[in-house]
Amino acid sequence: MENVIVRIPADAEKIIAILEQAGYEAYVVGGCVRDSVLGREPEDWDITTSASPEQVKALFPRTIDTGIVHGTVTVMLNHVGYEVTTYRVDGVYEDGRHPKSVTFTRSLSEDLLRRDFTINAMAYNPRTGLVDLYDGIGDLHRGCIRCVGNPTERFSEDALRILRALRFASQLDFAIADDTLSAMQKLAPKLSLVSAERVRVELVKLLGGKRPDMLITAFETGVTDVILQEWNAMITTSQDNPHHFCDVGRHTIRTIEAMHKEPEYLTANAHERMIYDMAMLLHDAGKPMCRTVGADGREHFYGHPAASAEVAKKVLRRLKFDNDTTALVTLLVRNHDCRFEFKPDCDFPKVMRHITSRIGLENMHYLFPIMRADIEGQHPDYRKRGLVRVAQMEEEYRKIIEKQQCVSIRNLAVSGRELIALGYAPGPALGDALSRLLQIVLDDPSANTAERLSELAAEWLSED
Repeated sequence: MENVIVRIPADAEKIIAILEQAGYEAYVVGGCVRDSVLGREPEDWDITTSASPEQVKALFPRTIDTGIVHGTVTVMLNHVGYEVTTYRVDGVYEDGRHPKSVTFTRSLSEDLLRRDFTINAMAYNPRTGLVDLYDGIGDLHRGCIRCVGNPTERFSEDALRILRALRFASQLDFAIADDTLSAMQKLAPKLSLVSAERVRVELVKLLGGKRPDMLITAFETGVTDVILQEWNAMITTSQDNPHHFCDVGRHTIRTIEAMHKEPEYLTANAHERMIYDMAMLLHDAGKPMCRTVGADGREHFYGHPAASAEVAKKVLRRLKFDNDTTALVTLLVRNHDCRFEFKPDCDFPKVMRHITSRIGLENMHYLFPIMRADIEGQHPDYRKRGLVRVAQMEEEYRKIIEKQQCVSIRNLAVSGRELIALGYAPGPALGDALSRLLQIVLDDPSANTAERLSELAAEWLSED
């Protein structure tokens, strides 16, 4: 077997040593071994052991019963938690997601057999080395996602593994083994048993990986029939239009790939990247329902940003995204084509102030990379012109910030308090007056003085 050395954190190695000194076996296992072999930094270090949960708890002063029914105890060392799980054999999976029961075992090989993929079924101990019963190392070298044992049995036990196969293929830039792929297609309908929250987690990780085109595999295997039917409509909607050269779905994949190269994406945190990825996934989701064919035979998608925003809201709510994320992604989808609001003879700064006000000064930084990524997914003949327009918008946005121009009601030179002092009653009329004042200031920033706005508000009140 290949000589593999896994560099384990000192505290994880200490836990293993304490368990071994007490007469038990212990190994780091699963994703941390996989990622270490690949040269990636593991997020967590999980430990598997022949010791029972009670025996583990007796050996360490600070433990948490995180999943003791299934054999998992979290051992706390230096304010870091390490999940320590007893070797186990899963019972019958009656619901297609969770075993009805688990049986603890003294056999590491039995424990590894229950795991999903070969690359996740490796264990490592600093003294005995790597335990790789299913050629996980070989599959890592081959770039292959392959089930442990019979793939039909693995997916029948837990349908979530189907999404995990797609997600790992995307994150690691791996292919999926033929027998594993066939079993995924056969058992895809069982994904209806998976919660929306778990679907969301796997989808976000897939989109953020190296191979977002695994969504095409998800379509081909019937996975999106269950979890994202909107994608099926997108990938089967052609775009016979000079601006495009592929269907809506494949255009979308190209835009996600382009987004991953944007500087803003590369420096973003995990939540911001999720915002970008979901916005790109759904930015054209309304095109299938907006498709029309002109007299020239070309396909058009008039009104698709608004339609896409409605689809986005529906998808995000179904997948249980939080309200703030849903609102922001929907806003960005609705406005992803706003560069077309600039007509040849328009007042460019004025239009940009109105756009910034509508989207929010704090949200505009998301919009520019979204527009650039969208353009990169279009026909090359139209990219240069589109990118020039986005650059102009971004420059004007910087001027708005530098000049501290007012683009929201809270930055008006007068507030609701001043208008109430003029005689306005709290309520809709007050809100309408503030909105009207904002529109005037967006048209003419020099109007944003307390004197001028108070004068206008007083005139409107006298007219009523």
